Amino acid sequence: MLVDSHCHLEYKGLVEDQQGVLARAREAGVGAFLNISTKKSEWEQVVGTAIREIDVFASVGIHPHEADDHADLGRGALLAATDNPRVIGIGETGLDYYYDHSDRETQARLFRMHIDVARETGLPVIIHTRDAEDDTFAILEDEMGKGAFPALIHCFTASEDFGRKVLDLGLTISLSGIVTFKNAKELQEVAAKIPEDRLLVETDSPFLAPVPHRGRPCEPAFVADTARFVAGLRGVDPERLAEQTTANFSRLFTRAML
Repeated sequence: MLVDSHCHLEYKGLVEDQQGVLARAREAGVGAFLNISTKKSEWEQVVGTAIREIDVFASVGIHPHEADDHADLGRGALLAATDNPRVIGIGETGLDYYYDHSDRETQARLFRMHIDVARETGLPVIIHTRDAEDDTFAILEDEMGKGAFPALIHCFTASEDFGRKVLDLGLTISLSGIVTFKNAKELQEVAAKIPEDRLLVETDSPFLAPVPHRGRPCEPAFVADTARFVAGLRGVDPERLAEQTTANFSRLFTRAML
């Protein structure tokens, strides 16, 4: 069994045929899905899908792109949203300096708030970082000093040095279809070295379709293609990689109880 540890089932490209999307993924061997929210207005729908579908779980959080529109979001609102047992993670949150859609200080403040809620609840924080390695690590290191919390870097595309540092902090790393791209040689080298007990796979669908699906909306079923590619990089059987990444997901997202 595989787990798609990061997908957006409510986004255009998937939501119009959500039942078909889930059916095709299940047929491809995907046994669980983590449906990610990026803004407060999505929380009810994301959680609703998780309530309706036994193998779908939910996260609640604010993407850094949406930080300015949630500058007044209180900690209590995020904490209350984690009460639903179908919510197994917090995020996605983090820093994005590539697009800079939101004020950087607001991004950082909300990122720290997500971490604080993760620390209190024990739910993993799901981290987006783009062109912000130094500040992301500085926040993670500082917050870990206040008390440990579970976390992962989703859709990892950062440097090997950043990867090594977040692994040293105890984080998990998730690989998306980007690792299959021809121009992703450095990422492929990193993917081959991630400790087997710290590795997840994801689609980030409907974005970033892996080879051989480039140019199409990505679907959770395609996590099987990414997993096979990563297994080849690491010199292991795809079945072994599926088994290990599913075990890693269960150990990190303890509420899922797979």
